[in-house]
Amino acid sequence: MKVLIVGAGPAGSTAAYYLAQAGIDVTVLEKTSFPREKVCGDGLTPRAVREIQKLGLPHPEAEGWRRNKGLRLLAGGRSIELPWPEVSDFPQYGLIRTRLGFDEELARHAQSAGAVVLERHSVTEALRSDDGRVTGVRAALLDDAGRKTGETRDFSADVVLAADGNSSRTAVSLGIRKRDDRPLGVAVRTYFTSPRHNDDWMEGWLELPGRDGKLLPGYGWVFGVGDGTSNVGLGILNSSKEFGRLDYKQVLREWTAGMPAEWGFTPENQVGEIRGAALPMGFNRTPHYSPGLLLLGDAGGMVSPFNGEGISYAMESARFAAEFIIDAAARSASAGGTDADAHLARYADYVRDQWGSHFTLGRAFAALIGKPAVMKLALRTGMPIPVLMRFVVRLLANLTDPAAKGFEDRAIRVLESLVPATSNQGHSGADASPHSSANSADSATKVRVNP
Repeated sequence: MKVLIVGAGPAGSTAAYYLAQAGIDVTVLEKTSFPREKVCGDGLTPRAVREIQKLGLPHPEAEGWRRNKGLRLLAGGRSIELPWPEVSDFPQYGLIRTRLGFDEELARHAQSAGAVVLERHSVTEALRSDDGRVTGVRAALLDDAGRKTGETRDFSADVVLAADGNSSRTAVSLGIRKRDDRPLGVAVRTYFTSPRHNDDWMEGWLELPGRDGKLLPGYGWVFGVGDGTSNVGLGILNSSKEFGRLDYKQVLREWTAGMPAEWGFTPENQVGEIRGAALPMGFNRTPHYSPGLLLLGDAGGMVSPFNGEGISYAMESARFAAEFIIDAAARSASAGGTDADAHLARYADYVRDQWGSHFTLGRAFAALIGKPAVMKLALRTGMPIPVLMRFVVRLLANLTDPAAKGFEDRAIRVLESLVPATSNQGHSGADASPHSSANSADSATKVRVNP
């Protein structure tokens, strides 16, 4: 079996590593060249760290991987430090690592396993056979400066993985558009040289005080990178009435202008420009499976509406996709050419079963925090109660043990059981394990892209 992956971010490189390790012929097409910057908070929760551990990717502090103890939350004049919880499924530490280094290390890790990574190949469209099955992609070749050379190249494959982010030209070329009934976020960030670069906590601001003392819309973060700089940024959801009406870069400037001078978050200490990106949340692009094509990570809207986390879900979706492909290849080989699509189609159901209820809860959460009065009341009630805030952190970061019998784990399971895994998608509820022998080839293709 031959696999083609569009995009060498966390999703694409993770899938490439697992597939190459299993002996699958895999090629990754990356539109830029490494090292390359990516707009991100650079924060990795224990959920993402678990995926890094599963990959066997070294992450020593001496090489730019800064460990942190947990979250420090600020709101209403209060500050509370909440260590990462002890959960059997996850490590008890997070990481800060700039995407400039993180993405390249992941890509090189995939190459070390045998994957072919072709840089400066900008995919413009998916290729299909007469019956509509995806059979490959067309890529425009770029020069060293990132300009199109005028040359294109077609690549064929048995399976294509779209890991090309929020804009996903691969999916868009097939008419797979974003859904309007899912949350969308915008994040902006920059770096400052700062004495806070060695902070042991990932700091989250649940209220953003402006220069004039008035609260600004959204939430913010301050993450110490450990290299002399801090990553400082903010996000805002489309559930806020200010969404789309603001200059988010200016909001960031106003917020940092009100911070203590000794932190150094001033224009003179700013490193690089303020950059922004969209956060596609709650499965905002479906279906995740079409014949010959699987959507991974941001391309499939796999960002949590609770906290804007996308890296862990990108890497997990990549691991799941690789498992399905490896298993399908083995079945085809042993059964003399059995149709692999029947098994690959189950990927969409499996992903939905993993996070669908969590994302549904997250959509409700996003709607509530878009209302300032509700948010203010929730913070006034919750911040003085550490045990409640610990529960909230576990819920927001999706750090639960499915088999545990503790109160917090059981409470989160009950909450998720009260909501549907998806809405308006028409999936079957059949078991969709990567190694299940049942077939449901058409279950994922019943999804309506624009309901």
